[in-house]
Amino acid sequence: MTAHTWWLLLILTVAIAALIYLINSRLRVHPFVALILVSVGTGIAAGEPLAKLAGSIEEGAGGTLGDVGVTLALGAMLGRLLSDSGATDAIARSLVDRAEPRRLPWLVGAAAFVIGVPMFFEVGLIVLLPLIFSVARRLEGQGATKGSPYVLLGVPAIASLSTLHGMLPPHPGPLTAMTGLHADLGLTLGVGIVCAVPTVILAGPVYARWIAPRLMDVRPDAELVAQFAGAEREPAPAAPSASFASSAPAVSGPGARAGAAGPRRTGVPTGLAVAAVLVPVVLMLLRTLAETVMDESSGLGAALVFAGEPLVAMLAGFLFALGVTIAGSGRSGRSGEETRASLTDSLKSIAAILLIIGGGGAFKQVLQDSGIGDAIASAAEGAHINLILLGWLIALLLSLTTGSATVGIVSATGIVAPLIGDGGGLEASLLVVAIGAGSIGLNYVNHAGFWLVKESFGMDLSQATKTQTAVQTLVSVFGLAMALLLSVFA
Repeated sequence: MTAHTWWLLLILTVAIAALIYLINSRLRVHPFVALILVSVGTGIAAGEPLAKLAGSIEEGAGGTLGDVGVTLALGAMLGRLLSDSGATDAIARSLVDRAEPRRLPWLVGAAAFVIGVPMFFEVGLIVLLPLIFSVARRLEGQGATKGSPYVLLGVPAIASLSTLHGMLPPHPGPLTAMTGLHADLGLTLGVGIVCAVPTVILAGPVYARWIAPRLMDVRPDAELVAQFAGAEREPAPAAPSASFASSAPAVSGPGARAGAAGPRRTGVPTGLAVAAVLVPVVLMLLRTLAETVMDESSGLGAALVFAGEPLVAMLAGFLFALGVTIAGSGRSGRSGEETRASLTDSLKSIAAILLIIGGGGAFKQVLQDSGIGDAIASAAEGAHINLILLGWLIALLLSLTTGSATVGIVSATGIVAPLIGDGGGLEASLLVVAIGAGSIGLNYVNHAGFWLVKESFGMDLSQATKTQTAVQTLVSVFGLAMALLLSVFA
């Protein structure tokens, strides 16, 4: 640890503090602008030649968006197609119809898990609200549960959606971390699922059984319940993850939107809806299988590897869902112009996410090109900090202080990337899961998702803290624990 190394670490500390200040101060600088400003300042302070600094920013932003941007756009359009067509509603109802009351929290969690594969947290929650409210109102009338049935059913949905949002590709956070750490896609998916299942169980149905009797008074506004549960087949409008895209809380809940007219449903069969959700996941897993057991010269293996590329897999899922939607449009009277308008709207809503991801890529590249990455590696080796724990902690603190999970993920990825070399092994995949888990912990008032849950379920701050904040923190801690447990085999 030379004096220059300490100087570079001091620059990093100041850069992170400046990033937090710019986003959270009265200035309320957009996270993308804050990341670019901090990247420029960091590069200059670290002594990176000015002629090279602009290139570092362009290379980092362009490279990250090239890897993640198109895949994210296709994922957003896939989620919108499934939502508009009623496919996600069909998936949810097929899991909870005619179920015993004691099984309902588990089935709602399972429905949210399936829906959460292609959908961001806020999108999935709004799609599930009609189901949650209608079933909870029925349980409330029967007196079949202890405590608030809305909490009993809402907590498993929050746990499932937040777990997949933070820990599994093709969601933007995990996908960004996977790209930055050069982690294997199929291995990351497999590890993520292994970590996600027990995490969802413990933070979802198990915690719901404990907390619901302690929140007896939680009940959404009667008008909101009537709007969602009284017209269950009306589509719930959705906007992709504000918790990833924004540092300022979005106080407007779904109540303001519930009465808005939505697109006509196409009535997609449940089996086809499930297939549309699983197409990208299956293709990505087949890619890993082909790379593991097939010879490099195999034509079939090469085809499966190509089909399992994130871009190609998401494109296949999108085209499948689009074909199913078009096939059902004739029965519903939905026009092609309506479908195109809905897809265009889904792209508009992820623009901020793409900018933040690009800014984070620029920051990461400046850290590497200025030598700060090497200084971090030197300091971490001397301190003997577990790499998985370090990545989780950095993402947790930055997400908490900036109000943006994306800032937490991309910054943590840039900081720890030099510590794993070329990556690609089990450790890199576990680090992706840990960073993603860290980014969703301590979700509080500077996160838009907190306000969505609070306003949707009619909670006060204390009740929202015991549900949204507590559940996502449990998800974060359990995700870290599972990653550390699996690291024994790394």
